[in-house]
Amino acid sequence: MTYPTAITAEPGLPFVDIVREFDAPAAAVFRAHTDPDLFARWTGPRNNPITIVEFDATAGGRWNWTFRGEGDATFSFFGVFHTVQPNTLIVQTFEFNLAPGQAGISLITFEELDAHTRISVHEVYPSVEARDAAMASGMAYGIKEGYEQLDEILAS
Repeated sequence: MTYPTAITAEPGLPFVDIVREFDAPAAAVFRAHTDPDLFARWTGPRNNPITIVEFDATAGGRWNWTFRGEGDATFSFFGVFHTVQPNTLIVQTFEFNLAPGQAGISLITFEELDAHTRISVHEVYPSVEARDAAMASGMAYGIKEGYEQLDEILAS
């Protein structure tokens, strides 16, 4: 089953909240968020596959991935994992190469329900303007399509 992806960005607040459920145990959904090979298979839109540069999903570990846009444009996202509690919680920073110095923090919780898992993501941006720029970039589209790809991986 494909569940809807709820993305909330309240006006005037520098937050984005995302809630999504998956037909898989929390351990499988968590692994897809922390295993670099799996992560690269589902993150972002289908037509922009990512390349993992660095991905150490441990407390203090760094992550960095890139993808190519139209023409010669290269986009990269990077940060540090601060907390990695198996099957329950990931806390990490994130930055985007086109918004230098605009680091945010992301808290991802994994909640196992009856025969499926709910993830809740709370992202905190340094300003409302930074949050709005991220939303305007097509972030919601990439998240939704990425989670559809994750559904396919979890079903296989």
